[in-house]
Amino acid sequence: MIGYPNKKKIVPKVNNYANLGMTLESDIDETNRYYRSKDIAIIHKKPTPIQVVNVSYPARNKAKIVEAYYRTPSTTDFNGIYKGKYIDFDAKETNSKTSFPLSNIHEHQINHLQDVKKHQGIAFLIIKWSQYDEHYIIFIDQIIEFWNGAKEKGRKSIPYQFFKDHCLVIPFNYQPRLDYLKIIDSLI
Repeated sequence: MIGYPNKKKIVPKVNNYANLGMTLESDIDETNRYYRSKDIAIIHKKPTPIQVVNVSYPARNKAKIVEAYYRTPSTTDFNGIYKGKYIDFDAKETNSKTSFPLSNIHEHQINHLQDVKKHQGIAFLIIKWSQYDEHYIIFIDQIIEFWNGAKEKGRKSIPYQFFKDHCLVIPFNYQPRLDYLKIIDSLI
């Protein structure tokens, strides 16, 4: 702390650059911008389909949506083309140290990713384990094993150890931030 003659105390600001203040989706958006700028792939975040019901117009240039509803359940967050292959995936995050809750995935998302896979697309989730600051790709076939287990055996989550043993880790870098296409390359 620094004391000045006017008796105000100034506390020096400590910057923490550990994760650059980014969320998982913004890290993926940054990665996708890098892919587009280097002409590697065209992958975008899908807009959430909403139905606007009420708009407030306090001034002509200050219109504000006051009420809106989701039109249909959104499928996944990201899609695009890479090396002639369609890619479709969602980004999820968990604060748990032991498991990823299956309740974080919606049935319509599972159905959508299965359809993508059925039509020769690449379908997966990127899961961030916040407690470990780790990112993994889990493919739809792997998810289905647990999803079906949830219905048959009452399983409610995917253990962290499964990710460690059977999923591919995405390293966190400067550019691209989360190079998930490097992992896709090893599969196609």
